[in-house]
This record gives sequence, C-alpha cells and structure tokens, in this order.
Amino acid sequence: MEQVKVRLDEAMETSLLTLYGKAIDARRKPSILGDTMAVAAIDRVDYDFTRLKSAGRVAPNAAARAKHFDNWAREFLATHERATVLHLGAGLDTRVWRLDPGPGVRWYDVDFPKVVDIRRQIFPDRDNYHLIGASVTAPEWLDKVPADLPTLIVAEGLTMYLRPEEGHELFRRITDRFPSGTLLIDGQSRLALRMVNKKLSRSLGSGQIMHWAIEDPQELVRVNPKLRFVDGVSAMTAPTTAQLPGGMRIVVAISRLVPALRDIGFYLRYEFGDTR
Repeated sequence: MEQVKVRLDEAMETSLLTLYGKAIDARRKPSILGDTMAVAAIDRVDYDFTRLKSAGRVAPNAAARAKHFDNWAREFLATHERATVLHLGAGLDTRVWRLDPGPGVRWYDVDFPKVVDIRRQIFPDRDNYHLIGASVTAPEWLDKVPADLPTLIVAEGLTMYLRPEEGHELFRRITDRFPSGTLLIDGQSRLALRMVNKKLSRSLGSGQIMHWAIEDPQELVRVNPKLRFVDGVSAMTAPTTAQLPGGMRIVVAISRLVPALRDIGFYLRYEFGDTR
C-alpha cells in the first residue's frame, strides 16, 4: 500500500506527535486507549517519526487525556440519540471511530486543509461523517453545519494554540449559532505553556506555538454568559490517571502535592441553552 507523504509545519505537526503517541500506547500491554486505528495510520504515513523524540513520554498522557474526553463525549451521546458533533482541531485523531456514534449523529471533524487532506488519505469514510478544511477561527465554516440539533463541541488540545481573543470569539460564534449543547475543552496554566513550548522547540525545532493559558474556568463564562461551567477536573486527578504506567503514577501522585503542578492542566465541561 502506497504511503502518504506528510509535511506539516509548527502546530499542525503536533497532530503527528499525538497520533504517534496513541500508536505507541496501543502497542503496549495494557493499553490505556487501545487505539489500533492509530497504529494502522502510522503505517500509512511517510514521515520520519524519529524526529518525535518525546513521543514515548507523551504517549500515556495523550492516551489518558483522549480517554477522558471520549468518556465525556459518550455521556453526551448516551442522552442525545440525535445530535451534531463538532470536533475542533481534530488533527489526526480517530475519535469518531472509537466512539462509533449511532445513525442519528452528524459528525464534523474540523482542521486546516492540509490536515484534512491527510485525513482523507489515511482514514476511511463513514456515514454521517464530514470533514471541513478550515482554520477553526475562520467564521465561514460554521455555515456548513446545520444548527437544528443539540451540539457537542470537542476541543481537546486546541485552546492553547489560540490567542485568547480568538478563542473567546470562536466560542461566542458557536453559542450564537446552535440552540443548545455541551462544550468540552482542556486548558493549561502559564507554567504549562512555558514548559510545553520549550519541549516542542527541542523536539520539533519550532518557536512558541502555544499562547492561551486558561487558569480560571470562569474566564469563558465572563466573556460569554451563554456558557455555564458544569464540571472540571485537574489533569493530575482525572480518573484516567489510574491507568498510567507505575512510574508515571508516582510522578502524578507527587505532583498532586504541589499546587502549581497539580493545577498545570484542566479538563473543563460547559453547557449552553436547554440541554435536556
């Protein structure tokens, strides 16, 4: 089978890092996420993965974070047989296949055109599944999405790549367009952004690519009163951390004792409109 040449720049290249990390996790026993599609996708990609020196360390955390968001998404889909899902900054994630939503769910993966082009080549199609090649901050792409059903917006690993004003405007456009829904995001502290930018600079040779630190979940509510903050958990205390390898669980347990490290990242859930 012919391989797909991949040449992505800066923030887009991190989609390869997380895909590779999930493939590494899938090959481990036991696996946290069990994303065998990521393994198959890696085999389709013509890319020098030896560049991604931090992938082995990233793998368990990437898998644990993805599983947490999968679980939240499953909760929404369990109570909404007919719904729209917007997966923003989808990268090369295989979430739609992991969750395998029913026939009443319309699913949209949104990312840069270059990323979408690669997705078309390495992943299969499926019913009610749509790809939109656009920057998530461009307003025009939302016109392609019907606004007649409850909507789940998943923005895992996205907000930190946006400027704060871009993120605020994006979520305002979404809550203005759709009648009701749930928004899932993760946020990182200023300390986390400094650490990750430094790490990515070493592994990918890029400059600063992360910009928006979210340290207060109420920040989004203050700028967009349509949003209601309903749930949040530290990435260090999320239930999926129990599945991390033993050495990483020890590091996580120690980090929980230091507030600056315990609060280095959060998983946040918001609602808007009538979500019944």
